[in-house]
Amino acid sequence: MNFIEKMRSLMRQKNSLVCVGLDVVKERFPEHIQGDEDAIYAFNKAIIEATSHVALAYKLNFAFYEAYGIEGWNALRKTVEIIPDHCISIADAKRGDIGNTAKMYARAIFDDLHFDAMTVNPYLGHDSVQPFLVNPEKGVFLLCLTSNPGSQDFQHFSDNNKKLFEKIAESVTSWNEHGNCGLVVGATHPSELKKIRKISPDLPFLIPGIGAQGGDLEQSVLFGTDKAGESAIFNSSRGIIYKSAKADFADAAKTETERLRDAINAVRQQKIK
Repeated sequence: MNFIEKMRSLMRQKNSLVCVGLDVVKERFPEHIQGDEDAIYAFNKAIIEATSHVALAYKLNFAFYEAYGIEGWNALRKTVEIIPDHCISIADAKRGDIGNTAKMYARAIFDDLHFDAMTVNPYLGHDSVQPFLVNPEKGVFLLCLTSNPGSQDFQHFSDNNKKLFEKIAESVTSWNEHGNCGLVVGATHPSELKKIRKISPDLPFLIPGIGAQGGDLEQSVLFGTDKAGESAIFNSSRGIIYKSAKADFADAAKTETERLRDAINAVRQQKIK
């Protein structure tokens, strides 16, 4: 079973397209967690235990772990180990370098840390991406159109025929020989999301920006999912894990994850009627 097949199977089993982003900031932890000698891991463990029944995936942005040095790396490794098999683990590392270096990045994230998928920057072209695509069971989400305002600076560049993000979508679609390619497309660009879905009708999309960044949920689901209302993973980080700063933080995260799943599913039902 390749990555896309596994992802779709889990989507149907769990009836969920929600990804919980574990962007850890210790200063935002509840006080009783801040005092734990292994605070990052303790926080993540509580969130995962409370939400894994509904979360399709967990995304760990490496910057939030690298910032804490060896403590952060140890917590990242331990966190990946406790993500259940019925959830997808995504390394949000945005790696991208020449082929020989890319092989080592792939080895570190897939073979050593055992993530199911990762984000990759395609700027250096196909030979820099190919080492990540070798194993069909490992997913690779290529940056296509990011959710930040600065995406306008380069990603909308046009040669008077097509824009850069459209070229990336076309290229990644052609690279999907092993059934493990996907695209990162921000929810803050609904009209462009619609265009990209037409270019890449079958690729899975990792869609950030529906929470604190203000992306439109309804339009993102309508335009980001495929014709069956699938093939999209909607990430929310701060909006879930910091829903409460009190002792009930895990229960609050559970409630918010369930609410987001239900909101997404309501739009999916509207789409496929």
